[in-house]
Amino acid sequence: MQPPRPFRAQRFFRSVLVLTFALASTSAQAQLRLPSLNLPLEGRIGPLDTERLRAPAERLLGKAELPPLQDLRGLRLGQVQQLLRRHPTVLETDPRGQAVVRREILAWSPSAAGLAAAKAAGLSVLREKRFDELDQTMLVLGVPDKADIAALLETLRAADPDASYDFNHIYLGSGASGQDGAGALDTPRTASAAQRVGLIDSGVDTAHAVFAGAAVQRWGCDGSFHPATHGTAVAALMVGNSAHFQGVAPRAQLYAADIYCDSASGGSADKMAAALAWMAKENIGVVNLSIVGPPNQTLARTVAAMLKRGHVLVAAVGNDGPAAPPLYPASYPGVVGVSAVDRRGQVLPEAARGPQVMFAAPGNHMVSASTGAPPYRPVRGTSFASPIVAALLAGALARPDPLAARAAIAALAQQARRDDPATVSNETGYGIVGAAFRMDPSAFK
Repeated sequence: MQPPRPFRAQRFFRSVLVLTFALASTSAQAQLRLPSLNLPLEGRIGPLDTERLRAPAERLLGKAELPPLQDLRGLRLGQVQQLLRRHPTVLETDPRGQAVVRREILAWSPSAAGLAAAKAAGLSVLREKRFDELDQTMLVLGVPDKADIAALLETLRAADPDASYDFNHIYLGSGASGQDGAGALDTPRTASAAQRVGLIDSGVDTAHAVFAGAAVQRWGCDGSFHPATHGTAVAALMVGNSAHFQGVAPRAQLYAADIYCDSASGGSADKMAAALAWMAKENIGVVNLSIVGPPNQTLARTVAAMLKRGHVLVAAVGNDGPAAPPLYPASYPGVVGVSAVDRRGQVLPEAARGPQVMFAAPGNHMVSASTGAPPYRPVRGTSFASPIVAALLAGALARPDPLAARAAIAALAQQARRDDPATVSNETGYGIVGAAFRMDPSAFK
């Protein structure tokens, strides 16, 4: 299984950057540290109600008072249990109780010896994908019924130690349906039409009014279209723009990968790896992942390959609570982990804490686009803070570049609002950014 995270190394890198800022250095090569992911909510509510978009502003959120936004701790685990109950023939659990695709093993760039061991164990190749930009190959292996997958993994790893073999884990979005920013990166602006940003999530409802002028390139689902609440809300915070709403980069091109597609096995590690490889092929500099789940060797290898190319991966740290185990991909070294704060700049009580937190951004007392009617709804969680940070970074990184990536993160860290510039917090990292982009529910009444 995935080895423990290198917390000592992360803290060392973080200390180096803190010292750099304290000395007022502008080095673009300061070492930075980790972050993490989030899941999509329950299915969509139906087609967009265009009449409500033409109605008075108070009807955009409905006439009733906004529902209370409950603490989100336990929401993701409840979603996992619900998926397992609904799809027992498609999903199962690994020895740690994490949801995985039934009877599948992921092999990342296996050698001839590894493939021979797999064949001898009775495994079959279900799918094979070559990721040229990452110079890697991923195989999905089918496991015979009644075979012990954990034992098979030990055998494969022993036979082929340079490759990686793991379960095909399932990842989910984590969220539910300060104001005085400082610095140029935190000021509302119109993004360049040439700016591009990536999103790996559930489907985006491009028929929504906020995407009327947006350029959206879609990937996944074999060309079919599966708009979902979570992906729509996250995308709107990045590139949305309407009479009532504006995201951080309203003129940026959005490259949106749907890894769920209304499928029982949606959000699996192999789909995440393939989506990341598509971002590499398209040379997208910054990619947002508001998705969380357990550590996975295939995902870890894919993330490492992306970071080596100079991509910036921004991920939500999750809402399982401050004492919960770290979630991924935000907790992999080099990923920009994002936590969430309310309108007073207070960290949400359900948000994860730890060295994986690099920034915090608005994630409560805010509104984003939604499928169905009304067209806008309150949102809460680290899922909705992460896209704000990703869009802020995207303006400084047009394409993958290791030096430019570090410079962009360092520049945003210098702009972040924090009480003590010489320290890095396990709650907000280098500080709070993007406060000016929180769309308050009161603005819709």
